[in-house]
Amino acid sequence: MALVKSKDTKPEILIRKALFSYGFRYRLHDKALPGKPDIVLPKYRTVILVHGCFWHRHSGCSAATIPKSNTEYWMSKFKKNVERDTAQQLELTDLGWHVIVVWECKMQKNFANLIALLLDELKS
Repeated sequence: MALVKSKDTKPEILIRKALFSYGFRYRLHDKALPGKPDIVLPKYRTVILVHGCFWHRHSGCSAATIPKSNTEYWMSKFKKNVERDTAQQLELTDLGWHVIVVWECKMQKNFANLIALLLDELKS
């Protein structure tokens, strides 16, 4: 698992480039916030979390599979990931931040539509 990237993943970079091209300025992985969110837009008090479907268990997604070997370990790990994600999102909301979660599979299906929805969310 040492090769699994937690920062600067392809989906994250695509979102960042799109936001920047539309004039949004942001911070990356702000250590002062719970969970070090992927993208922080301080002007809008908004954080964007770019989640991979496998690691963060996107329900109903075909990418959220369970490995065949060592299943008990993986189930425990996935459960902890989901619990941690939920706790961090609640903590961010309690601090007054608007949390947007972007799922990796949604980016692959229709990126242009996702960016349009993201921009609408930020401008409202």
